[in-house]
Amino acid sequence: MKIGLLVFGLAGLLALISFMPPLAGRLRLPYSVLLAIVGFVLGVVIHVHGWAPGVVADFLDTLQHFEISSETFLYVFLPVLLFETALAMNIRRLLDDISPILVMAIVAVVACTVAVGFTLAAISPYGLVVCLMLGAIVATTDPVAVVGIFREVGAPRRLTTLVEGESLFNDAASIALYSVLLSMLYTGGTLSVTEVARSFLFGFVGGGVAGFVMGRLTGFLFRWLRGWPAAEVTLTVAIAYLTFFVAEHYLGVSGVVATVVAGLVVGSTGRTRMSPTTFEQLEGAWSQFGFWANSLIFIFAAMLIPRMMAEITWMEVLLILVVFIVTLCARAVIVYGLLPLLGRLRLSTQVSRSYRVVMLVGGLRGAVSLALALAVTEQPAVPHEARQFIAVATTGFVLMTLFINGLTLRPLIYRLGLNQLGPVDRTLRDQAQVVELDALRLKIDEIARNEHIGQEVMDRLHAVFDAGQAGVGAGQVRQLAEEQKVAVGMSILAGREEEMFFETLKAQVVDWRTAESLLARAERLGDAVRTGGLAGFEAAIERDMRYSLGLRAALWLHFVTGWQFWLGRELTQRFTNLMCKWAVAGRLIRFARADVQPLLGPEVTDIIIAAHERRLTLLEGALQALALQYPSYAQYLQEEYLARMARAMERMRYRDMLKQNLISGETYADLIHQVDMRWQYLEKTGELDITLSAEALIRRVPWFEGADAATLKAVQRVLKPRLAVPGQEIHTRLGRSHAMYFVASGAVVLDLDDGTTAELGSGQIFGEMALVLGHDFQPKVHSLGYSRLLMLHERDFKRLLQNLPDLREKIDTIAAQRLRAVEVWQQFQSGERQHEPLPPLEPEGPAPQSSS
Repeated sequence: MKIGLLVFGLAGLLALISFMPPLAGRLRLPYSVLLAIVGFVLGVVIHVHGWAPGVVADFLDTLQHFEISSETFLYVFLPVLLFETALAMNIRRLLDDISPILVMAIVAVVACTVAVGFTLAAISPYGLVVCLMLGAIVATTDPVAVVGIFREVGAPRRLTTLVEGESLFNDAASIALYSVLLSMLYTGGTLSVTEVARSFLFGFVGGGVAGFVMGRLTGFLFRWLRGWPAAEVTLTVAIAYLTFFVAEHYLGVSGVVATVVAGLVVGSTGRTRMSPTTFEQLEGAWSQFGFWANSLIFIFAAMLIPRMMAEITWMEVLLILVVFIVTLCARAVIVYGLLPLLGRLRLSTQVSRSYRVVMLVGGLRGAVSLALALAVTEQPAVPHEARQFIAVATTGFVLMTLFINGLTLRPLIYRLGLNQLGPVDRTLRDQAQVVELDALRLKIDEIARNEHIGQEVMDRLHAVFDAGQAGVGAGQVRQLAEEQKVAVGMSILAGREEEMFFETLKAQVVDWRTAESLLARAERLGDAVRTGGLAGFEAAIERDMRYSLGLRAALWLHFVTGWQFWLGRELTQRFTNLMCKWAVAGRLIRFARADVQPLLGPEVTDIIIAAHERRLTLLEGALQALALQYPSYAQYLQEEYLARMARAMERMRYRDMLKQNLISGETYADLIHQVDMRWQYLEKTGELDITLSAEALIRRVPWFEGADAATLKAVQRVLKPRLAVPGQEIHTRLGRSHAMYFVASGAVVLDLDDGTTAELGSGQIFGEMALVLGHDFQPKVHSLGYSRLLMLHERDFKRLLQNLPDLREKIDTIAAQRLRAVEVWQQFQSGERQHEPLPPLEPEGPAPQSSS
């Protein structure tokens, strides 16, 4: 076909499908159903178009000569559809329901394949492998029609996530089973459950790993392309196709899973590593790509229906009905049997009965099933009868799901009330409407006075406001219990917190690493609030204040090896996160007073504010501890924060001037360039200097005051500098050996066996009893602040004290005093206390002061 005619045909199809969405809305038909009808009509008309005028005849003739193969579906359209859907998904919400999603995507596919395969093999003349292949083909669901209906009627977001998540991964399961069964038909091998399971798991897991690597690589490359939106969007298009092809042809794993995982990773990291404007362009571009791909693939697939159904027999019609019933029953077993079991076993959150009904009916099939059936018809090694049967059965089954399930889904959602707000949301909506209409009435009255608009006009507008408030009681929010109102208010603030962090990213107040961490933590906090209300918030902020896994690992590595760089990076990240969360927490409290109080009332707002003030206190305490230890870096963070805010406000001001035509586009570009040059130093991220010099720390310990250079050098060789963070446990037993510590700065607390505690400050030691006296006294030691310590290992202990007899005498004295105190206390505990005073502390060695 000539290139000109090919472009003419594609342009005509794009023009045709551009009218399909509004037409589907007017006819109240699912979009995919309308596309199937249009495609079917085109498939019939292109064979009898002699009556058409010249342009239309040429267009139909061009469509007739389109070479539509299964590879066109799988390699041209499928990567775009998968990547676009994955890119738009919220990975946090997907992970929240990953258990039911994987059950529907994997177990349901296997159940459908087995049920259809063995049922048809028992009642039809076709072999078991052929019937199982048909089961695998019809097991994959198409979310486009279902999600389109969900969005139109306002179905719950979680239901949409469940359906979209299932369709993303069940394509991989279906195609993997299809490929294994097709290879068996080629080779004539026997059916092996072990081989099928091995191939499937290898393809699924391997595809996930490949997609994750490709997605992370893309996120890394975004840093090189930042500021070039067209290049960044182009990279994502290339990655979608490269991931699919490399996974399938070079790695031998599932290209579907790889593309889905890559899309999820790019979608989760892109919003922080791209500029916000670019990410919005990316979402818009991929939405357009997805619309084109989905529309064209449905049109092309539906155009094949007349050809594939041309030789249908009544026996095949009966078998299609059997396939429809069996697949529905198999899906019902999973939806009503396995999903509730997962909830009872607490392997996932409960899926409500109404959700399960919609998931059962919403299992529509579409273009992927038709593409796989078309691929079978192109395989000469498959017997003609088997090819004909699979093509006809798949096509008939897809049409039944579109016209039966698709047309009943909308009324079902209305009947179940899933398109309606819950009681709490309805009450909050009514209260918001009352508050906003009252405020709007006052603003409109002020405008009318300023513009000298007559009272008659204002009376008519007041009538509109009165009609809007009719039936909405001004105090309906009082109907809610206090616990419900608090939960609503906490959810509002959790959502607002996510928006605030994203706004700081848009303004480039924080870098992408910090933004990624803050957004992830804000989403987890929001999830905890939505599921647990105030109690969930309290538990979540307690978890949020804990040290991250990376910081704990860096601390462990630092204590074992003394390596400081990673620990410095992690402390820098914690310092920056605390600073940003502290700033946002204060803004949230002001937001609650100004905007939440009119909705929920002062009593509930006070409870919400009190909870956030407790969080603010925790953040201030953690920040103060860091700032006291690293005052210079605290000042740097404050300076950087203010400078980034100044840069953001300057950019916004110039943008407003451009919108008001105060400056030209050229002037605006030059001003922005000057802004970037002025604040260029902000792109260099500061590092927290935690360098622990053994020489500097030794000089802080009073024991070594006045020591000569040779002594200090000998001590420096064996004492290892260590940093302990607040609350960190410090172990005096390291494997089979022991260690003692000098406190160079900071403070630690010893938890003794008798329930008392001993606080040790600068210049004091602990862990010496096991080394000097061989006494296995192992108190629990925790750091009270950011403490700088000097660790003396057991293997270095004897060597050091042989050369420093004065130091040995001091340590022996303290060890003997502490051992004596422990023995006396034990005698007192057992009732054998002797009437003698505790020995006085010697002046040479500072000892701990115990406190109950």
